[in-house]
Amino acid sequence: MRAAVEELLPRVSKPTRYLGNEWNAVHKDHGAVAVRVALALPDVYEVGMSSLGLAILYEEINRRPDALAERVFAPWVDMEAALRSAGLPLFALESHRPVRSFDIVGFSLQYELTYTNVLNMLALAGIPLWSADRREDDPLVIAGGPCAFNAEPLAPFLDALVLGDGEEAIHDLLDAFIAWDRAGRPGGREGLLLRLAGIEGVYVPSFYDVAYRPDGRVAAVRPNRPGVPERPRRRILADLDRAPAPVAPVVPWAEPVFDRMMVEVFRGCTRGCRFCHAGMVYRPVRERSPERVKELARALARRTGHHELSLVSLATNDYGSVREVLCDLASELGREGISVSLPSLRVDAYSVELAREVSRVRRSGLTLAPEAGTQRLRDVINKGVTEEDYRAALEAAFAAGWDQVKLYFMIGLPTETEQDLDGIAAMAHLAFDLYRRHRRPGRRPLTLTLSVSPFVPKPHTPFQWEGQLPPAELERRLGYLRRRARRPGLRLHWHDPRSSFLEAALARGDRRLSGVLARAWRRGCRFDSWEEHFRYEEWLAAFREEGLDPAWYAGRRLDYDEVLPWDHIDTGVRKEFLVADHQAALEAAVREDCRWDRCGLCGVCLDRKGVRPRLHPGDRAKRPESLVGAPR
Repeated sequence: MRAAVEELLPRVSKPTRYLGNEWNAVHKDHGAVAVRVALALPDVYEVGMSSLGLAILYEEINRRPDALAERVFAPWVDMEAALRSAGLPLFALESHRPVRSFDIVGFSLQYELTYTNVLNMLALAGIPLWSADRREDDPLVIAGGPCAFNAEPLAPFLDALVLGDGEEAIHDLLDAFIAWDRAGRPGGREGLLLRLAGIEGVYVPSFYDVAYRPDGRVAAVRPNRPGVPERPRRRILADLDRAPAPVAPVVPWAEPVFDRMMVEVFRGCTRGCRFCHAGMVYRPVRERSPERVKELARALARRTGHHELSLVSLATNDYGSVREVLCDLASELGREGISVSLPSLRVDAYSVELAREVSRVRRSGLTLAPEAGTQRLRDVINKGVTEEDYRAALEAAFAAGWDQVKLYFMIGLPTETEQDLDGIAAMAHLAFDLYRRHRRPGRRPLTLTLSVSPFVPKPHTPFQWEGQLPPAELERRLGYLRRRARRPGLRLHWHDPRSSFLEAALARGDRRLSGVLARAWRRGCRFDSWEEHFRYEEWLAAFREEGLDPAWYAGRRLDYDEVLPWDHIDTGVRKEFLVADHQAALEAAVREDCRWDRCGLCGVCLDRKGVRPRLHPGDRAKRPESLVGAPR
């Protein structure tokens, strides 16, 4: 295969995507291991190589002497055409062996608009699309990642899903496969799936039947095998300090989307933003100790050669020891020309102060996410950002010399009015007014970017019951905002409401959408998250052919008492909590962060032995002023 693939490389753009011989890539003898895993991310190399989750699993599997892991990404359209023309199958990068020759193919589902790429990769590999059509010698097709918590539209194509943290679950899964294989594969493929269904965190969709009501809503999701859990439960890694972390990640040839070293400082978030899927399904907060974070950072610096280290989490400035870690690493790594960055900043002066601490080596633009334009709407979404926070953050940024700022907002949020859109424009104009006060002679004018995305209701969140506004109405609101936020130095970027509409339909979809996915793929849909390849009309045609309405999935307001397609998946967060929080949102009532306030009774820590927030003592000044001194 390698020689045949190399003949194709001069014909395609970015041939380095397909080489597989990067620094730190692991090459093992396929004949010397008991199980072979192809880790697949259904997007291009540059996106896949930015995935921390993939890097964790790659290094963890390859640490085992009885297993190997190789990478496979979606080939770009020119490479797909070249493979089909040459009659070659999809291959894994390290060995260039056909993906079909692996025992397990594991997809990372990060975004709903990559689903057709999953089908395309299976077809290119020669693996039957539908799980029911696979034979014993076909690879086991599994998936994980954030979209696994409602992968029902993809469920008929998948043999199993891993729900939640994968560091421990992957070993249980590999051990189960090896034991089944060495025992002579008792029960065939179904025998293996029965073993997997007994692992906490593993969901086998074919072992559950879905019944529908006459009006199209789900009536029930029930197990169809004895011994299968009624509600597959998310796997939770209790102690992040004891968890594996990549210290020798593959250093890509082609520049990835995020070209940097990454250390995860904590997992989970309890800020409670009501639109945020990750903030609900990855609870509780589990921090790494500052000593472990610095140890991992030093190891990465020795083994990669990157010039930037990113301390990643859902809200890194909430990390208890953030100032200590930042100052120590910025001082130590700065001597080697390595900068330290915070990818996610809270809107307050403290966050800007932290950003200034780490910008000594290399300064980029400052990014803040107010999300909504008025205090009322920020309270509805439980953002926890005030006008004073915003003003203080900008004052600190401009005094420190920043002249490039990006602000993230959402439109179409529940209860949004035109006054809220006016508020976004007012926040932009305020930034220019504040900058003018701090601008010194010779300093460049302010460049302010407003990045606007439509609200997408996500499963397992308090806003899962809210419908999305139709694309035409979102376009109208974008036009309204464009007219009010027009001035020199201000750039407005927005996400296509049509792709957000499709994202919402798939996010809240059920298994009947599998037929839509198959039809859309056959109509040529792939790389749907790439603007130049998004084929909206083909998607609408696929829905029509299946007799389904995407607006019914994306835009319908759901009832509290109806069975949702994802209700049988147990994330640990109780539905009663989500209902209460949704009702609080409609009253613009704020819920405090349980790290510093009383427990909100979401359920994650109540039902699991050993699962609780793990926080390390650190600088308390970063907390919101209302919570300084509050008990942990």
